[in-house]
Amino acid sequence: MQSSNIPFQTINWSDIDKVIHPGTTGTALWRTLQFDGLRVRIVEYSAGYLADHWCQKGHVVHCLDGEFTTELQTGESFKLTKGMSYIVSDDLSSHRSITENGVKLLIIDGDFLGGA
Repeated sequence: MQSSNIPFQTINWSDIDKVIHPGTTGTALWRTLQFDGLRVRIVEYSAGYLADHWCQKGHVVHCLDGEFTTELQTGESFKLTKGMSYIVSDDLSSHRSITENGVKLLIIDGDFLGGA
């Protein structure tokens, strides 16, 4: 694992451009900070959003506002609401997000979630 030296900084998320990522239905708006081996995002899913793929990437996901469901390809599903989080390492599940009314998330991923 490579380490990064990230100096102290404050983040005004409203200063970071939104990038639109279409889902199967709805859209995801990403505001992203990229560091060496680390990505930090505020992601907003529109009402009626369904991810367009099954994701294998590891994440730390924290629900800032709203609610959503994370579906696993195994058929399990987990509803997360404001204040809840989930964590998974790379390649340990196939998962995707769906939301009926929209949601705002803090998502952190990077090398620290990689396999051994």
